[in-house]
Amino acid sequence: MTTTTPITASSAVTAAANSATTAQSAGLSSDFQTFLTMLTVQMQNQDPLNPIESSDYAVQLATFSGVEQQVKTNDLLQTLSTQLGLNGMSELAGWVGMQARAEAPAWFDGDSPVALSPNPILGADQAILVVSDASGATVAREAIPVSAELRAWDGRDASGATLPAGVYEFSLESYSGGTLIGTTAVETYNRITEAQGTASGPVLILEGGSAISTEAVTALREG
Repeated sequence: MTTTTPITASSAVTAAANSATTAQSAGLSSDFQTFLTMLTVQMQNQDPLNPIESSDYAVQLATFSGVEQQVKTNDLLQTLSTQLGLNGMSELAGWVGMQARAEAPAWFDGDSPVALSPNPILGADQAILVVSDASGATVAREAIPVSAELRAWDGRDASGATLPAGVYEFSLESYSGGTLIGTTAVETYNRITEAQGTASGPVLILEGGSAISTEAVTALREG
């Protein structure tokens, strides 16, 4: 004798939600026929002594429709996110070739000066520009005016010799009465060579290979 397992309304609702989730992962989020097939099997295997109420079928249908609508909403949001990302990239295309000012290492080609934007700490009466190479070693230290005006670094070390081409990082030591009151990063101008879209947002690739976010850019000028 075959034993028929009763199907309750709660298990039917769960089955409907699971079926919708499975359909989403299989790319069948809009396949209503799958749900109708499930209902047919459910009716064929219900307990004849305790049949499922018509209201329970309505609950299942509403649950499936809600899950299906959520799937469609998620797909739409994903599409909109992709489109917005593409629009952002198209806007950033105009930045390529321009010079961006940001707290980032700068590329020195061995000849052309590097534009710097120092920002001494308020109250400082002396400022020392510290230059480090890609390994982090200090290659130059020089006193500069206590001013936020743009300054050109000529690429020379402490002895006056021209440093090789490469990426260099800049910091500024601010002193007051001979006492160090703070060290801050120096903003540099670098030519933007590429704009990339990443999972965390648009990224700008600078000459020399450094990468910065668009939020790090404080100024743009012609390359």
